[in-house]
Amino acid sequence: MSKITAAITAVGGYLPDFVLSNKVLETMVDTNDEWITTRTGIKERRILKEEGKGTSFLAIKAAEDLINKTGLDPKEIELVIVCTATPDMKAASTSAYTATQIGAVNAFSYDLEAACSSFLYGMSTAAAYIESGRYKKILLIGADKNSSFINYEDRATCIIFGDGAGAVLFEPNDEGLGLQDELLRSNGEGREFLQATYGGSAYPINENTFKEGKHYVFQDGRTVFKNAVFNMADVAERILKRNNLTNNDISWLAAHQANKRIIDATAQRINLEEEKVMMNIQRYGNTTSATLPLLLYDYESQLKKGDNIIFAAFGGGFTWGSIYFKWAYNPN
Repeated sequence: MSKITAAITAVGGYLPDFVLSNKVLETMVDTNDEWITTRTGIKERRILKEEGKGTSFLAIKAAEDLINKTGLDPKEIELVIVCTATPDMKAASTSAYTATQIGAVNAFSYDLEAACSSFLYGMSTAAAYIESGRYKKILLIGADKNSSFINYEDRATCIIFGDGAGAVLFEPNDEGLGLQDELLRSNGEGREFLQATYGGSAYPINENTFKEGKHYVFQDGRTVFKNAVFNMADVAERILKRNNLTNNDISWLAAHQANKRIIDATAQRINLEEEKVMMNIQRYGNTTSATLPLLLYDYESQLKKGDNIIFAAFGGGFTWGSIYFKWAYNPN
């Protein structure tokens, strides 16, 4: 009997309509298009502007896109995982609401949070459930409304982040396709360098902290950049070596879209040509948990059955890792 592997069999995505370009940001904060583009590679990002709509709205839209494209019956979904750093509410599960709204009434669900590595960790989690043989259809969603905790007077952060969501369906595979290997890491000493401190249980928001804007996200850019460059490239290189792969064996690099220089450094570390590097940071910015599934969403028509994909991510916490993955289907 062949081993069950966990493959992605469908992809969906959603981006809000409102485009926040570098030119618009020039009117809001002391920055300019050339400075942003040179340092990050970002030209524009999408923002969910409608009042009262949160991360679940993005997640639902991405899931509905996948369902409509494939004709999947939501009642067949057994588990919904929403990877997010910006849940709708504290305590109440964003994934539970998402599952109910898309009609996945037979699924259990939960949120998974590991900052920008959330979806990467979610891939490992979904694959483990599939490989166990207990579940056959798992909907994994990466969604973040980053604009909800961005200070648009802070040029260190407001130029980077955008809103969006991507969704994938994990199912069993008997051809050896899907997740092949993973290398996941974390280091809690890094949490002071990238976080939204106030609003959590250790630092509840009060009137003064709110007035001082301490509920907004904070980033020590240099420290995060240095750690991201080293760690993302390191795990990508290690997973290649561990699986006896060369750059010629790799079809695509799907790296977290935080900064083009970090992506380039990872590609260079594994000697991968530019045309094999998935890139959409210029259009969406850093959508946190949504960057990896949105890469698949944008590149789905170019992916071929058997393609070797190296996923890599780095996020606050610090969290990081790499996954070696074989694509399971050809484009329509």
